[in-house]
Amino acid sequence: MAGGGGASPSCAAVAGWTVTAVLLQVVGLSMFLYGFFPVKPTLPGFSGAESYRMPSCGLAGGGEQPALPPDQLRSLYRELSEVPPVYDRLVLMVIDGLPAEFVLGRVGKPPSKEMVESMPYTQSLLAGCKATGYHAKAAPPTVTMPRLKVKDTVEVDFNVSRHLESEFAAKDWNMLILHYLGLDHVGHIGGRQSVLMPQKLKEMDDVIRRVHNAVSGLEDNLDRTLLVVVSDHGMTEGGNHGGSSYEETDSLALFIGHSVQSSYCSPYDQNEALQVDLAPTLSLLFGTPIPKNNIGVVLPEVFNSLTDQQKLRTLELNSLQFLRLLQAQLPAFCFEDCINSKYGLGIDKIPQSVEKKLCHLLSKAFDSHHPSHLHQTSNVKSIEAGCNRTAVNAYYEFLRYASEWLSHRATNKPFYLLVSAISLMIVSCLSLMGIVSCLLKGKSLSQFEHHSEWNSDYHWHLDEVFIIVGIFLYVSSLGSSSFVEEEQYTWHYLTSTLYLIFLIKTTQSMLRESNSAVARAEGKIFHGNDCSYFTSCKLIPSMRDGYKLCTIIIILVSGRILRAWHQGGVNWVHFPDISKSLAQADSFVVKALQIISVLAVVVLYSVSLLLLRPRKLNILLVWLSHFFCGILVVLHIWQSQINTSLPTKHSTTSIAQIFYVIASISLTFTFVASPWIFPIHSMEAEPTSSGSSPKTAIHLQGINHSMFLIGITYAAFWCLLQLLLQQPINAIPLLLIFLQIISSIMHFSLDKSLHKKWVQIVAMQLLGLSGHFGLGNTNNLASIDVAGAFIPYSRDCNHMN
Repeated sequence: MAGGGGASPSCAAVAGWTVTAVLLQVVGLSMFLYGFFPVKPTLPGFSGAESYRMPSCGLAGGGEQPALPPDQLRSLYRELSEVPPVYDRLVLMVIDGLPAEFVLGRVGKPPSKEMVESMPYTQSLLAGCKATGYHAKAAPPTVTMPRLKVKDTVEVDFNVSRHLESEFAAKDWNMLILHYLGLDHVGHIGGRQSVLMPQKLKEMDDVIRRVHNAVSGLEDNLDRTLLVVVSDHGMTEGGNHGGSSYEETDSLALFIGHSVQSSYCSPYDQNEALQVDLAPTLSLLFGTPIPKNNIGVVLPEVFNSLTDQQKLRTLELNSLQFLRLLQAQLPAFCFEDCINSKYGLGIDKIPQSVEKKLCHLLSKAFDSHHPSHLHQTSNVKSIEAGCNRTAVNAYYEFLRYASEWLSHRATNKPFYLLVSAISLMIVSCLSLMGIVSCLLKGKSLSQFEHHSEWNSDYHWHLDEVFIIVGIFLYVSSLGSSSFVEEEQYTWHYLTSTLYLIFLIKTTQSMLRESNSAVARAEGKIFHGNDCSYFTSCKLIPSMRDGYKLCTIIIILVSGRILRAWHQGGVNWVHFPDISKSLAQADSFVVKALQIISVLAVVVLYSVSLLLLRPRKLNILLVWLSHFFCGILVVLHIWQSQINTSLPTKHSTTSIAQIFYVIASISLTFTFVASPWIFPIHSMEAEPTSSGSSPKTAIHLQGINHSMFLIGITYAAFWCLLQLLLQQPINAIPLLLIFLQIISSIMHFSLDKSLHKKWVQIVAMQLLGLSGHFGLGNTNNLASIDVAGAFIPYSRDCNHMN
């Protein structure tokens, strides 16, 4: 069909191009997900007798072995392994969230005096060389599935400890797993420095004492029970976890048993390990095969009761297990070729390629362990006598390198696949933009002149150019991990700069109007009690411009305070800020700020509703529900947040439940009823556009009224909900965010021709993003505050079985 400057595309062509663009987007997204979440090769099945034999070249796994009774299988494993089982029973005690430095100190220094005094029995075991500990690094992300939790630091652990005596008396077990959650709860509630932390550490130390004394006192024990105390992750200073910082990944692995005892030890040496090292260590201590797909390395200090040859055998078995994994990842890798190649003991230069380097390290360890395999015929005994230490070092060098390579192999991303996927998605986006452009090209200019967001000229304005450039700069910054870690500064900069541009545009508009002979009378403004938010009224230009300037200044000042409230990110989080100062202040000050914030939110919402001329009972009911919810939040603050170390009352649970019920009903009613109320209520309004019919203008005003009511109501209830759940220190930032939202709405309403609709939408989005980081959130998972999920509980339910 011809028209104007050219032919418009047919419906079939538009549909075809759209479908093609969407398919490209789906294909690109699928390729990106496949490349970003690679599936690593794994060995099927379970470990068996083949784990004790040298794997054949080209066979990564072994055939299925016939099932044997447990006694015969245990005998077979002992015969093939050539290493006797050190223990028969295992007690695995998991203390959730316990940082290793609480027990072992940090960088060779002992723990703080308070920590040492909190765990006297454990410290006596370490000092007496009856236990050995490791800083077992946890693999990030150190996050567990978030759940709603009972605010309980006592009963959750008591329900574990109360079964200990009966289980030890039964003697019908080979393994006990004790999972204690209370310390993690203490961290989430009050952080590392919580007043409850020493008390909880004393409780855990008492459990260690009870378990150790119980297993040592068993008549048939004969030192055959191993106690292992581990933690799944550490915690930040604020008590959270989820990221990859040292404080979050510093978990504990403490072994208490006869195989770790020695005549001399240094309990606070920085013995480092990985959490995956527990699997091969425990497997060889109990005479079972190492799991097929484990990439851990046996811990040497745990095998003191074995002979030197038995220790070397454990390292050899660990290496054989790695060899099978390497053959699955590198099909051309063959140990027999390594033995027969030139990469033996006499070669000191390490090759560059991965296969040759692995070959060199493994053959060096094997030749040191088995000197008879060396290509020498003389002085074999003297070589064998001096090779034990060399063999141990060579085995650990191979194991650590292979473990690191395999772990990186599992997380490496195919670069070219990701680039191709991103390219396809970009082409798809450009295609869709081209289709929209072609559809709009055929429309006449007069069709756009009726829209207030389009000016007579089509020049790009400064705010529009800045938004486009800012989007490209932000996308580019995602290629740098440093920019991602400190993303809050990007949003603070974009938000403050954009509103500074709004300030410049408002000032220029004021100057143009002051130079005009007759000031234009603009509608869609408010003043006093004579006009509502969306109705027309006369207002002198100076007063209207003053309102516009004040709203921008309020937004900029609020944004500056938000930026200074929390030092987010990674690099400067330890710097002083407002929140840290308030944390050291009296609790009465924080509580007063909370109450002031709640009352200010209620007042701001009330003022916003006054702009609508609330003559209807429906609006009054919405306001009353918000006011009542505000009172409930104040009561909740008064009752439950004065002292978090005290048990909370059951009444606080009722307050929260009543709040959720009222807020849900009010929001649902507002969303459903407001579109039906305002078109009728707006019959008194005058048409706002001379080019539109009175009936159309009336309905447009009604829709605008309903949208404003829905948006401001949801924002106000969101603020109250956050004041109920957020940490007390974030009360003022929540108030500032709500103040920025209202000020932005007022500014855009005072002069709708000054900023285009899409610019207004982007500005509100920037406010939301900068407010998100203003609450102390970052891209680090550890900054997620889960304290609000620890809701109060009823004491009556704690003793249920």
